[in-house]
Amino acid sequence: MKRILILNGPNLNLLGRREPEIYGHQSFEDFFEELQEEYPQVSLQYFQSNHEGELIDKLQEVGFSYYGIVFNPAGYTHTSVALCDTVKAISTAVVEVHISNIHERESFRHHSYIAAHAATSIIGKGLNGYRMGIDFLLSTKV
Repeated sequence: MKRILILNGPNLNLLGRREPEIYGHQSFEDFFEELQEEYPQVSLQYFQSNHEGELIDKLQEVGFSYYGIVFNPAGYTHTSVALCDTVKAISTAVVEVHISNIHERESFRHHSYIAAHAATSIIGKGLNGYRMGIDFLLSTKV
């Protein structure tokens, strides 16, 4: 069975409560249960952290053995060279996902350090972007 990790960065543990006009009303835990039901042929794992080092540790832990990673680095997208280096260093394909359209928000959000080393980026599709990321991994030999 193919293993795919969904990895979320800081503040995404607040989905459903944080700025619902941008991020929606559904918690990620509820959404993840839906994904597990929709993709029974995949072993989906989920990890969220507000700490950059824990995200790096998780990428290194699964980055040579999992089929793919759907990664929303959240605020670290625009600041973390360390996460960029980790995504570059691992062999597992990474799909970068952002719930909101980062290019239509504050100017500091327009640059992604992750994008250059991701297999693709899915931006501004809401939670559906995670589905699109899983579908991309399953339909593309990366």
